[in-house]
Amino acid sequence: MPLALPRAGAANPALSGLNDECRPASYKTSAEVPEEISSPTPMNTRSSFSSIREDDTHLAQTFTASKVSSYTHQDDQAIQDNSPSDMGTMVQHAEFFPPVTRPYSRLHGNWSPAENFKGWKQINVRGRLASRSFSDLASLSLAWEFRPAPVRRPSKVTGDSPIERLPLELLSSIINLLLLDVPPNGITKRNMDLMSLLLTSKKIHGATLLTLYRQITIPHSKIFQKFLAHVSCHQPLGTLVRRFDFCHFNPSTLFETASERSQARNLTSDTLLQALDLTPHLQEFLAQEHIDDDLDERVLKKLFFGFERIQALDFCGCSAASFRDSFTAAILSADWSQPLALKRLSLHRCNTLAPVVLETLLANLPEATHLDLAGTRITDAALAAIPHSARITHLNLAKCNNLSAGGIMNFISTHPAVTGTLVWLSLATDARTHEIFDAEAIRQLLPLLPRTLKSLSLKGSRMDRSHIPLLRPLTKHLEELALGRGLRVNDTNGLFVPDEPAKDDLNNELTSDDSFSDASSISQQAAAALDEWVPHTLRYIDLSDMWHGELDLPMLYNTAGCALLTSTTGPLEVIEVSEDVAKRLAKGHAPLTRLGWRVSELGSRTWIVRMGAGATDGGARSWKMGAENWGMRKVPVARAEVGGMYGSYMFARKL
Repeated sequence: MPLALPRAGAANPALSGLNDECRPASYKTSAEVPEEISSPTPMNTRSSFSSIREDDTHLAQTFTASKVSSYTHQDDQAIQDNSPSDMGTMVQHAEFFPPVTRPYSRLHGNWSPAENFKGWKQINVRGRLASRSFSDLASLSLAWEFRPAPVRRPSKVTGDSPIERLPLELLSSIINLLLLDVPPNGITKRNMDLMSLLLTSKKIHGATLLTLYRQITIPHSKIFQKFLAHVSCHQPLGTLVRRFDFCHFNPSTLFETASERSQARNLTSDTLLQALDLTPHLQEFLAQEHIDDDLDERVLKKLFFGFERIQALDFCGCSAASFRDSFTAAILSADWSQPLALKRLSLHRCNTLAPVVLETLLANLPEATHLDLAGTRITDAALAAIPHSARITHLNLAKCNNLSAGGIMNFISTHPAVTGTLVWLSLATDARTHEIFDAEAIRQLLPLLPRTLKSLSLKGSRMDRSHIPLLRPLTKHLEELALGRGLRVNDTNGLFVPDEPAKDDLNNELTSDDSFSDASSISQQAAAALDEWVPHTLRYIDLSDMWHGELDLPMLYNTAGCALLTSTTGPLEVIEVSEDVAKRLAKGHAPLTRLGWRVSELGSRTWIVRMGAGATDGGARSWKMGAENWGMRKVPVARAEVGGMYGSYMFARKL
C-alpha cells in the first residue's frame, strides 16, 4: 500500500524567523516541479573553509564538496511553507513489487523507495533537523537485520576454576614457590601470602595447608610454642609435618638471658618430645648447637628409633656435655636388631662423641648416602664399619685427626659404599695444627679417586709441582677443587692450559743434532698434545693455603706468567684466597677490576669472583641440595635454601 506521508500545508507562524536560527533542509529526492532559485544563505554552510558539507544536496559524504567547490553548484532551495512537499514526489516514485507466486496480490510483496531517495538522514520536524539514522531505526526494530539475542554466560561453579582443576601435586608445587625457607629477621610475620591463600577456596585451602605444615621452620621459641598449641588442638595437622628445621633458631630473639628462656619454658625437652609425638610422619629433623641442651635421651631415641620414615638428622655443632651423655646413652643402649633407615646424617663439629659411639652408629646405617663427620673423633675402624650396602655420595672427613692417610686411602679405593658413587669429598685439615697427607700420601691418593667426583678438598695437605700432572685428569670432571700448601700461584697453570715444551730442552735438541727434522718433530708433538687437550670443568678453586709469598699479587696480575685471571681459565668463576691475601687485596682492587674480577667476602672467607659475561652460571647443582654458592664446607642433609646457622658453617666460617 502507498506510504501516507503528510504534505506541507498552510504557512505556520511558528516557523517564521527560523532562517537565522535553523538551516533549511532539502529532501534527498529529485522533484519534478521546477525548483525556485534563491541566493545562497551563509547560515546553510559550515563555518570551516574546507570542511565537508554534510547538508549538501549531493551524494552524502562524497568528500569533494567544500566551501570553495560549492559555489559551482546550483543554489539550495529555500523552504516555503506554502510550497508542495517533495515527499509526495518521493512517494509517487516508490514502486511496489508483488510476490512472484501472486502477481495480483496487494497484501504481499514489498515497497521499494524511489531511485533518487537518499535516506532518512535529514527530515524537517517542527523546524529542526531530527536524525533518522540506522541506529534509530534499529532501536525501533525497523532495521532490515535483527541483532542476535544476548547469550547468558553460565554461572561459575565454586571449585571449578582452571587452577583448582590441577592435580594436587602440581598445585602444591605452585604454592611452594610462595614458601619462605629463610624466615625474616626478628619476630616479623612471615608467609602472609600463604595465609591469604587459606581463604581462597576449599581445594586451595587444603593444598596450602600441605605447604604450611610440610616444613616447620622454628626461628624462636614462641613460634614453636604456637605450633605445639595449634597441633595439640588439631592433631590431624601433625600428620602433614615432614621437616623440623631449627637451623635458624636464635634463643636471644625474645629473651636476653638463659634464666629468662628457662622460665618461659617454650622449648624444652618435654615440649620437644610432645611435638615429636604429634608428628608421626616426620622425615627430617635439623638441629643445631643452640638446642643441644634440649636433646635428651628420650628425644634422641624418638628421633633414631621412633619414626618409620625418618631419612635425615642433623646435629650440627652439638657438643654440650648433656648432649654427649644423652647421645651416648641412646646409641649404646639401643636394640640394634633392626638397622636404621636413615640416609643422611650430619655430626658436623660434634667433637665430644666417643669413637665407640660413632662406630656403633655408623655400623647400623645400611642406606646411608650423606655423612658429615667433620671435626669428630672417628677412627679408621669406625670408617671401615660402614655397611657395604650404603651408597655414599657426600662424605665430609675434614679435621678428623684420628684418621690416618692409609685408612682413608684403603676406604676410598676398596669400600663398595664409595667406589662408584662418591660425588663430594672433603679431606681438609688445618695445616697449622695437624697434617694427615704428606706429599707421598697425596701422590698415592690422587690416582685412587673416582671419576664420579664433582667436589674435592685437599686443603691442609702437603703438595708440590709434581702433583699437578696427577691433578690434571681430575680437573676434567671436578667443579670444585681445594689445593694444599706448598704450591705457588703460577703452578696452577698446568691445570688450565697445556704444557709448553721447555726452551732449554728445545735448544739442546737443536744444538745436538742441528737438524730441521728434529725441530719439526718437536713442533708436531706439541701440536698433537694441544689437539688432545681436554678443557677443564673447574668452577671454583681454593688457594687459601697459599700464604705470604706463595700467592704473590704481582705474579697473579701478570697474565703472561700466570693464566689464573685470564679468559683461558674459563669456566672458572671463583678463587678463594687466604685472610692474609684478602688484607693485601683490600688496599686496592683496580688491577682485578681491569682484568674482569671483583672481591667478595662473607664472614672470615674471601673470594675473587669473575665479572661480566664470563660469569653466566648461577651455581645451582643437584648435588648441592639447594645451595648455589661455590666452596661449601658442610654437607647439606635437606634440600632447602641455605641460611641461618647452616649457612654460617657452610660458607662463612673457617675450616
